[in-house]
Amino acid sequence: MTVFNLRNLRLRSGEQFADAKDVDLEPLDLAGQRYLPVPATVPAQLSITRASTGTVFELDFDARLHGPCYRCLGDAVLDVPIRGREYEATNPDSEELRTPYLVDGKLDLSAWARDAIALALPDQILCREDCAGLCPMCGKDLNVEPHEHEEDAGDSRWAALAELRDRL
Repeated sequence: MTVFNLRNLRLRSGEQFADAKDVDLEPLDLAGQRYLPVPATVPAQLSITRASTGTVFELDFDARLHGPCYRCLGDAVLDVPIRGREYEATNPDSEELRTPYLVDGKLDLSAWARDAIALALPDQILCREDCAGLCPMCGKDLNVEPHEHEEDAGDSRWAALAELRDRL
């Protein structure tokens, strides 16, 4: 867990602090699948700007996730550029004016990075854009072995209804 202590930082209105930080990334669990960041620690650019009404926090880094493809369950690698921004008012009156990552003068960079990655992910993580997925009949990977199944003849117990449908 990477935390940045703001207590030693003395900024006046209009001043900015910028520094490179190594941020520890946590694995993400999405739709019952685990996606691992590789590498687990990434270099990030942290920037803190003091405004007259509060503080603006910015975190920039690039993450790479490894995990299963949503369609074929094969290996998928996803590069995600992250550009996060948070705001904390000097005297916050509501939850909207405070960041959940700042507690007791400490900014939790790992939790912020995890949430920023989750928000930047596409709807489906795929091994490739044209992934064919798995065959719904036999479960084979259609990317490796494309095939089609013959139309199922159906259950013989329903034959009388099929004849009736054909006559109508």
